[in-house]
Amino acid sequence: MARICDLCGKGSKKAASRSHSKIKTLRRQHPNLQKMDGKMVCTRCMRTAAKHASKATAAAAVVAA
Repeated sequence: MARICDLCGKGSKKAASRSHSKIKTLRRQHPNLQKMDGKMVCTRCMRTAAKHASKATAAAAVVAA
């Protein structure tokens, strides 16, 4: 399983851990992926989807009123 968001394509990045003596040790920073509707989605995309869903329900309520 690749650590890539299925919606935006966000993937892992290379980063460095630094000790007190400034020695660099390379490591990976992975996106925070969660399962949503069977897809691996980063939490930023989940928040964006929730925002658009709430706007859609608010717009539907205004149209219905």
